[in-house]
Amino acid sequence: MIVRIGYNTPAAVPDPDGLTALVLGLEREGFDSLWVSERATGPSADPVVALTYAAALTTRIKLGMSVMTLPGRRPALVAKELASLDRLARGRLLPAFGLGLRNAGEQQAFGVRREERAAIFEEALPLLRRFWAEDEVTHQGAHFQYDALRVLPKPAKRGFDVWMGGAADVELRRTGRLSDGWLAAFVTPAEGERGRLLVQQAAAEAGREVEEEHFGAVVPYRRGPLPPEVESRLTRSRAVRGPAPLDEVVPDLDGLESHLKRLVEAGLSKFVLAPLAPPADWDTELAETRDAVLHLQTVR
Repeated sequence: MIVRIGYNTPAAVPDPDGLTALVLGLEREGFDSLWVSERATGPSADPVVALTYAAALTTRIKLGMSVMTLPGRRPALVAKELASLDRLARGRLLPAFGLGLRNAGEQQAFGVRREERAAIFEEALPLLRRFWAEDEVTHQGAHFQYDALRVLPKPAKRGFDVWMGGAADVELRRTGRLSDGWLAAFVTPAEGERGRLLVQQAAAEAGREVEEEHFGAVVPYRRGPLPPEVESRLTRSRAVRGPAPLDEVVPDLDGLESHLKRLVEAGLSKFVLAPLAPPADWDTELAETRDAVLHLQTVR
């Protein structure tokens, strides 16, 4: 199994010096990728903007969303936006999509009611694939209508391996039916294994296959005890799956190696490390993380 280790940008107000240090450090130290989460009502930068900035600074690391909300966006415009970024990044983009956070503010920002999100998503994602692969797209659906629409440019490889997030059983089954990979978040190794098996089962039932190396997880880690606001955020993120021991979800740096090994045993192999707070010095942070876990990565 090929193990790859990347980094997620912290949930904080965009800092150009910090982001520059992070992306250059990832490239220098041999990490696999940079990922940016999306929250319209949070302080973090928009993922496409942040990844475009990172693409201009780097030549090797891959660039992914963890994950980008699809309901509330027009598929033709998303297709052009991401294909343009992929071209400028010389084919390094890794799109990952989700329904959006279970949050009234997020749903208001995207203009989509919670009960509408799944149906919109299931119509929009296949349309993205068609826009990236086909010269013209004609489609008459419940939410989108196109008549011989041409969208250019195409991605560098005229398509992407599209990943999806999600934690509930219905989301995992949708991932098996529609996606090329699953990116979990805040999961224990046991939950990661169960989710992988459910995705694979749903894919098989749909006559598809998700490659065994296309299962990954955003892995938050901590330095010392959790601050109260982070503990509250963690509790909200665990709402679907229920409580779990802290070290099973958010290990400290000393326990990160053994935690990743257990996730590998569960069948996951792409990891996106996520410090709970921006470090004071990214060079030191990445050097210490490199020494702690990067030997687990099989491709550098």
